[in-house]
Amino acid sequence: MSAIAGIYHSNNEPVPVVHVSGIMGALQKYPANDIKVWHKENIFLGCHAQWITPESVGEQLPYYDYERQLAITADAIIDNRDELFEQLQVERGRRKTLPDSQLILLAYEKWEEETPKHLIGDFAFMIWDEKKRKLFGARDFSGARTLYYYHTQQQVAFCTTIEPLLTLPYIEKKLNEQWLAEYLAIAGMIDAADASITPYKNIKQVPPSHSISVTEDKVKLTRYCTLTPGKKLKLKSNEEYVEAFQEVFQKAVTSRLRTHLNVGAQLSGGLDSGAAVSFAARDMRRKGEKLHTFSYIPPEDFVDFTPKQLIPNERPFIQSTVKYVGGIKDYYLDFAERSSYSEIDSLLATMEMPYKFFENSFWLKGMFEKSHDEGIGVLLSGDRGNFTISWGYALEYYAVLLKRMKWFRLLQELNQYSQNTGGARLRMLPVIARVGFPVIDKLFPQGTSYQLPKLLNREFAVKTGVFTKLKEYGIDQTGWFPDADIYEERKKHFEDVFQWNAGNTLAAKLSLRYSVWKRDPTNDLRVVRFCLSLPEEQYVQNGLDRALIRRSTKDLLPDKVRLNQRTRGVQGVDWVHRMIPHWDAFADEVEQLSTDKRILEFLDGQVIKTALLKIKQGPQPECATDPDYKILMRSLIIYRYIKKFT
Repeated sequence: MSAIAGIYHSNNEPVPVVHVSGIMGALQKYPANDIKVWHKENIFLGCHAQWITPESVGEQLPYYDYERQLAITADAIIDNRDELFEQLQVERGRRKTLPDSQLILLAYEKWEEETPKHLIGDFAFMIWDEKKRKLFGARDFSGARTLYYYHTQQQVAFCTTIEPLLTLPYIEKKLNEQWLAEYLAIAGMIDAADASITPYKNIKQVPPSHSISVTEDKVKLTRYCTLTPGKKLKLKSNEEYVEAFQEVFQKAVTSRLRTHLNVGAQLSGGLDSGAAVSFAARDMRRKGEKLHTFSYIPPEDFVDFTPKQLIPNERPFIQSTVKYVGGIKDYYLDFAERSSYSEIDSLLATMEMPYKFFENSFWLKGMFEKSHDEGIGVLLSGDRGNFTISWGYALEYYAVLLKRMKWFRLLQELNQYSQNTGGARLRMLPVIARVGFPVIDKLFPQGTSYQLPKLLNREFAVKTGVFTKLKEYGIDQTGWFPDADIYEERKKHFEDVFQWNAGNTLAAKLSLRYSVWKRDPTNDLRVVRFCLSLPEEQYVQNGLDRALIRRSTKDLLPDKVRLNQRTRGVQGVDWVHRMIPHWDAFADEVEQLSTDKRILEFLDGQVIKTALLKIKQGPQPECATDPDYKILMRSLIIYRYIKKFT
């Protein structure tokens, strides 16, 4: 794992040493096992290396291959090493010690710009092809590693983070209003629909699933991976589907345990992280190793106000998993002195951009800190699981059966579903009808839909033409996809590269700050492709939602967790409670924001003033999901960012 950087002058002007030292100096805030540069006339490559895998210890990066006249700097862990060894005919004696960077270089010699299509793992890399006078690089399919760049006809500079690029005298630090407009207009957690832009006007990023090629004065971005549901996998029985899943998922988990340090995992009381932990612990037991798990819990004085089907404190379920799986050293972290408010500046400095996940920000960051303290090199997660291994929404699937008039199958399913979840068999029919036929909601609406107030200043929206731009991505004036059902949302989740950026940017930058690489087997490309190939009835059957993962973890997870359909863990609902000691400071800062002319060029002042009246009444912990509370936190994060970083 590394922070990489480089400069290329296509006009053959030498790269000044002061520019090299400026970029590398800005990376000094991150811990490193080794720092090296490769500098040759008009090209410089740099690497601020953190050794995570056994092969990376002592690895030479940047690396120059004199025979092939290729140089590489890489931030990568490659998971399909055995497959690549065979395809590239790597001598068996070299396989155990060959670093991933040199494996990528061998792949480039064989496949050139097709190389990223053959790689599975988390990576960002740049290769200098001396013979062709070409700079070529790529970012993995989901953007697990970041890669920013600046270019003119004469110069290209790139780096894992943004700040080092701003040390170059020819890069102006200027706010990208188009990025900010998209950030404000999009209702969900996505930062911008255009995955190539950043908050800085002159700095772009290589989008997930893309490669970059620089020759003379030309910069070309190419999408090399598109994930769409293809031909369905047809097996003979449910047992065969389970066996096939277990094989591909175990391979994904095992390949992510490759570290010379300790292995950790984020563990909630649910299925995704539980599956990753149970498969990992099984593998590690054979080696006599313990898995460290890190679980977030609310502080002791938090009073639960949520409905009975939601569980803010998942500790009983987590402990059930830990005890059943075995071989685990478990940590329960309440981060009692921290809040969404106290961590704003630290998160902004790490992210280098505003963020929307403030409810969970303090514990996401805190887990990396604790992992670092415990000597963790790899931190497993199950972040992508909702769209892969634990896909399967019962009511939506039953709506499909209803529309297809599969009455007998539907009644069977409803009978079993009611037994699993409690309640009368037919009580869900009106809900299923509304899911399957949205026109019912339009004709006979029930209540009001949950929506955040529109924070974007209308004049700023017109000035940037943001909604015209978002329309190209299928996003309407509401800030999201109109009338998209859950199946369409899943399809878009994998087709649209912008869906991947925000969460992975956080993980990549926290990993650099704490020398801990977050790795998600539910996001493994092999797992994603397998899950997209399955028929829908593998995901919902016999009254079970998320049926595949429930069946596949039999004897691996306790039934209390594996078969739980009555309650669901929910993190971050204690964020208002945690802010009580800071509430006056929070309200005062929002008051300042509401009169700041610069910020009000971008934000709707009336929306802020209306919401401000509510928070002045004092903190109400049960208002954690209140749209006005949430919109003010988002506003404050943007306000701090614009004041301090632009």
